[in-house]
Amino acid sequence: MNAIVVAFLGMFIFFLGYRYYSKLVAEKIFRLDPNYVTPAHRYKDDVDFVPTNKFVLWGHHFTSVAGAAPIVGPAIAVYWGWLPAFIWVVLGTVFAAGIHDFGTLALSVRNKGQSVGTLAHRLIGQRAKILFLFIILILVLMVNAVFAWVISNLFIQFPASVFPVFIQIPLAIWIGHMVYTRKQKMLVPSLIALAVMYIAAIFSSQYSFLQIDLVRYMGGEGGAGLFGLGAVSTAFFIWIVILMVYVYIASVLPVWKLLQPRDFINSHQLVVGLGILYLGLIFVNPTITAPATNAVNDVSWFPLLFITIACGAISGFHGLVSSGTSSKQLNKETDARFVGYFGAVGEGVLALIAILAVVTFFPNKEAFQAAYSSFGAASAGGLGVFIEGASNLAKGLMIPASISTTIVSIIVVSFAATTLDSSVRLMRYIISELGVEYKMPALEKKHVATTVAVASSAALVLLPKGPQGFGSGGYLLWPLFGTANQLLAGISLLLISIWLKRLGRNYMVTLIPMIFLMFMTLYAMFQQVLFEWSWFGSNTNMLLFVLGAVVFVFAVWITLTAFSALREKPNATIKRDED
Repeated sequence: MNAIVVAFLGMFIFFLGYRYYSKLVAEKIFRLDPNYVTPAHRYKDDVDFVPTNKFVLWGHHFTSVAGAAPIVGPAIAVYWGWLPAFIWVVLGTVFAAGIHDFGTLALSVRNKGQSVGTLAHRLIGQRAKILFLFIILILVLMVNAVFAWVISNLFIQFPASVFPVFIQIPLAIWIGHMVYTRKQKMLVPSLIALAVMYIAAIFSSQYSFLQIDLVRYMGGEGGAGLFGLGAVSTAFFIWIVILMVYVYIASVLPVWKLLQPRDFINSHQLVVGLGILYLGLIFVNPTITAPATNAVNDVSWFPLLFITIACGAISGFHGLVSSGTSSKQLNKETDARFVGYFGAVGEGVLALIAILAVVTFFPNKEAFQAAYSSFGAASAGGLGVFIEGASNLAKGLMIPASISTTIVSIIVVSFAATTLDSSVRLMRYIISELGVEYKMPALEKKHVATTVAVASSAALVLLPKGPQGFGSGGYLLWPLFGTANQLLAGISLLLISIWLKRLGRNYMVTLIPMIFLMFMTLYAMFQQVLFEWSWFGSNTNMLLFVLGAVVFVFAVWITLTAFSALREKPNATIKRDED
């Protein structure tokens, strides 16, 4: 099968979804009003509530949700064949992710910029709100651990990427200063910053003295490190500490000082990166060598395909970003379609090229099946295969392999770091909100809540022992991350459905994908918790069992409560407040 044909078909469906379906939803169902005073204007504080140009906000929103997950998930899921992964990414983006991201953003904007966790109180009751907040807290905690683990390992595996990634931080601060104190436009400075990053990438890929290789400094993989650890484990520990210090600072700064400008730079990275990969696809004109469907014996695609590919098809974390940070920066309500739905389309485009980079990398079907010999092998090697496959596509533009590999790794790290920043900030909000609920005023303080968020995230990634040695937390949590993420998306769609019904509007656009997603996710989680992770399961893991059981019980409880609320008649008070 020709990869260009598959890419064109996917892009055409994305175009139709945004051009027609999202417009229908915006005008007929959400009924966006250009004159509505958004929370960014109503509660402007220049810290969290900041009216923002829709292109800049799209950059923040997209890069916050497009971490490593829309690459890792598809790169693993092609284990069952490229066709099921392709279908779920394309249709999931159009009918599930786009509506979910768009809907949570619109719902939050109409409710003072509150998060979906807080809105659960108004829509389905106080108890459901507390349960939902705890599910969100567990999810963002896992996001922090997983993405910190991914970034640290990428820094170890691709040391040439470290210097360009670190250069981005002072550049972003400079851009924030130029834009918000000197009132300059953000586009030109961000393009300059991107050029500086990629020049640094070229030099660091060619000259070893620019490669911050902690393992090499300690004598290589067999060298001795600190605290009785080996060189690799010590390097991992150091990177985790550095990342935690960084995200602490980044999550308490006003969004305009670092978050927005850095995310805008990363949005250009997306355009450049996707441009390189899709143009490379055209010039290389590769054939898909992986099978369309792959017969396997260890793990069934049903229902795990819909869990393995979360970001890139639909992801609950997107709703946290939409309602947690993006809704507080939306300049006009009509911008929600571009920021929310088109942001999901952007992630679908990324997931699509991730699939194609992997399935065109191998010389033949046998080579693919050797690398993807089991689901465990796919999980461990998927990200590395993507980076090598993306580098192979970039060769079509005459970019040397060493440079293209560095640039691709920089893009992956930058997106993952953006997600990590936003996730820690969201965790701070949730901890503060729980402090209010349980009358613990210390937790309401910004720095106390941030300290709790950072310390617990570091402990979760560092302390559990596992097959990856020291710091296996992120690796161990990845299976639970997918199911918890999808449960959150299903519950968020259910909240939007309740809101739309109470407004007397057609809520089928959210109810149908919600039912599909909740069935697949609850089914998968029940199988994993009871038959895989429990003490009598095939792969006993008490960390996953305890966290998974808590999330599963809370999710079922919330769902039953929400379906009861869904049966209520349209509420005139709700309509007066929000229309």
